[in-house]
Amino acid sequence: MSRLLVRPSGTRGHVHAITPERAGWTYVGFDLHRLAPGEAVGARTGEREAILVLVEGRAEIEADERALGTLGGRESVFAREKPWSVYVPAGASWRARALTPLTLAVCTAPARPGRPVAVIGPDDVEAVTRGRGTNTRTIHPIAMEERDVADSLLVTEVFTPQGHWSSYPPHRHDEDDYPRMTYLEETYYHRLDPPTGFGLQRVFTEDGSLDETMAVADHDVVLVPRGHHPCAAPYGIEMYYLNVMAGPRRAWRFANHPDFDWIAQRDAG
Repeated sequence: MSRLLVRPSGTRGHVHAITPERAGWTYVGFDLHRLAPGEAVGARTGEREAILVLVEGRAEIEADERALGTLGGRESVFAREKPWSVYVPAGASWRARALTPLTLAVCTAPARPGRPVAVIGPDDVEAVTRGRGTNTRTIHPIAMEERDVADSLLVTEVFTPQGHWSSYPPHRHDEDDYPRMTYLEETYYHRLDPPTGFGLQRVFTEDGSLDETMAVADHDVVLVPRGHHPCAAPYGIEMYYLNVMAGPRRAWRFANHPDFDWIAQRDAG
């Protein structure tokens, strides 16, 4: 199996624990908790900031010793409802207690303390349609650079209809050369409907030094340390993914693969 493809450790509890050390990079961390009603999880952020994304379900949330009340609500990501999320600064703690079956993503990256806790509700998140034809998908930009809510983290979720492509044309963000491009590590947390289906993701560089194509299953995570990283949802399978990005600059600047950039230029016209 590809080292870039991370399977969940089980179906309940702390099913993903991806640290920068495990991923072999510097910035992005990703944890996933699947809890039953009444179960709780929490942590201290230390020298990292966190964005908690209530992927599915409802929970009582505390952050930085503040009770934030009951957040969340959507029973399935494929309801396409916009999510609830919470920003937790460095040097703080957080806790979540599940009130329903809960899927909680914990996205982390290096940060300085001092930012306030922020609740990002559905009314704060747009639903953006991107692409044309079978490249059409829907984006929920939870915490991209337009929202000054974090030091390092960029977080978004994407819905790709059956038979469509996403993160396409192939693009990369693996050079620290702002404003032309920014260096951003990235994780893809995949969900599929039906959950017995599969999706495809290719991670490759233009020089061929990295070229891996993976069949992703429900709850898999794909690591993107560098290179282009398009996804495809087969006919009959709807794909969701949660993206976490971070690097030395909190900005998303990318370059399309030169052999495919004509598609972006055509569709922009």
